[in-house]
Amino acid sequence: MPMLTQPSRKYSAFPQVPLPDRQWPTRTITAPPRWLSTDLRDGNQSIIDPMDGVKKRRFFDLLVEIGVKEIEIGFPSAGATEFDFISGLVTSGAIPDDVTVQVLTQSREDLIRTSFKSLAGARAAIVHLYNAVSPAWRDIVFRMSKDEVREIAIAGAKVMRDEAAKRPDTEWHFQYSPETFSTAELDFSIEVCAAVMEVLAPTPEKPIILNLPATVEAATPNIYADQIEYFCRNLPGREAAVISLHTHNDRGTGVAAAELGLMAGADRVEGCLFGNGERTGNCCLVTMALNMYTQGIDPGLDFSDIDRVIETVEYCNDLPVHQRHPYGGELVFTAFSGSHQDAIKKGFEARDTQNDEGWRVPYLPIDPADLGRNYEAVIRVNSQSGKGGFAWVLEQDQGLKLPKRMQADFSKAVQRLADELGRELNAADIWAAFQRNYHVQTPDKHFQLVDYEESRASDGTRVFVGKIAVDGQEQSVSGRGNGLISSVVATLEDTFGLDLKVLDYTEHALGSGRDARAAAYLECESGGHTIWGCGIDEDVATASVRAVLSAANSALAV
Repeated sequence: MPMLTQPSRKYSAFPQVPLPDRQWPTRTITAPPRWLSTDLRDGNQSIIDPMDGVKKRRFFDLLVEIGVKEIEIGFPSAGATEFDFISGLVTSGAIPDDVTVQVLTQSREDLIRTSFKSLAGARAAIVHLYNAVSPAWRDIVFRMSKDEVREIAIAGAKVMRDEAAKRPDTEWHFQYSPETFSTAELDFSIEVCAAVMEVLAPTPEKPIILNLPATVEAATPNIYADQIEYFCRNLPGREAAVISLHTHNDRGTGVAAAELGLMAGADRVEGCLFGNGERTGNCCLVTMALNMYTQGIDPGLDFSDIDRVIETVEYCNDLPVHQRHPYGGELVFTAFSGSHQDAIKKGFEARDTQNDEGWRVPYLPIDPADLGRNYEAVIRVNSQSGKGGFAWVLEQDQGLKLPKRMQADFSKAVQRLADELGRELNAADIWAAFQRNYHVQTPDKHFQLVDYEESRASDGTRVFVGKIAVDGQEQSVSGRGNGLISSVVATLEDTFGLDLKVLDYTEHALGSGRDARAAAYLECESGGHTIWGCGIDEDVATASVRAVLSAANSALAV
């Protein structure tokens, strides 16, 4: 076969839907849909090693816990493993009264009968019937006419109707999918669905579920929305049907297609947690639900402990949730860039003073705490980070609120360390670097406070008397100044000839209550250089003394 010089010639643009007065673009989503999880069926058939009964039960329990009310639990005719799990789940009493399970079957009499048998004893259940209707399947896979394909659907619907009638103790619901809907002729899909409805005789009080799958995502999401709106407008007996969406992610827009499909008139969304499914996956229920959450809509699904949800899904599917997966990924609430970090840090600072609960933190579309995440991992430091990054880490880890100019001073040390290590810096790295740079709580410093007393002289000045270890040797010292800090500075100048000029001083509490400590920061000038000191102590006055000695040690290191 000769190579094509332009391979794109093999493909053609997907046809537009004849819907010039489409209404969905002006609509918004104002309420959550009915959710159906297909994790135990579509998701299970799409992993390398299908789940065993233990994993499927664990997954089922998770779905119930987060609030999914309709769960497709398997394909009974796929084999004994599937059948036994479904039957066992029904008879075990594990299905809550407010949860309805669903099973899938092709439109074949023997498979439909097997599906009903697997649900024996269920309080309520949905039997989901499907057959493919698009031209490629009719012409290539089945080699059937439209009439023959429509007859397959009708025959299956009749078997479903008759099997349900034999088991009146179960509340039966019917679902039909014109499989490959996304690439089929719209009018033919409507024709087949109408024929199935005629057999099953749904009513507004007990509607049929018509699932319109993007079996293969073949066009932009707006085309799928047009298909859904066209179908809803032209389906006979629309009031007796629940329109369900089952999007796939071949073009990477499965969630977007489902969202626009809701705007176009659909009532229900099928998908998997974190988008597991055939090929590139199904609609991600986590993403779609939390997208609604960010718009002020309660999705009715609980992801307040998303890490535990991820742990269960990864265990059951043996597939990782990508680090950049929306909402759930390890890095989605993390900023390494300096400008991002600065904006986030300022956003949290502003939040502490705002008078309402509205969420307005830059770069974070949702509060990580709403998903059970803490703020410690929001800002992480590497060679791309700025001063806002390590300042956030020090504040979160040590409670230190560095003055802006001190942040700029320390940033040079952090940058050097990041370049030397060639990796992300953790909180311990940053704290150790801060201690080294400013001689805080480290033994290897020239001046180290041993003890001191402060008193007031008759002329109103302050007198500092104490002991300072100089390279490990204790020495008695004293000095006089207008205040405690100036008296310590005078002591260093009189005793050691060290020239320090104080430029600025700030302090703040570390924590609260009996265990509260204080942090003091001192900006000084010495020998034409700007230097910084930091002191930490249970007593604020002692913290300020330690800050002076910290600056003195820094001055000697210049």
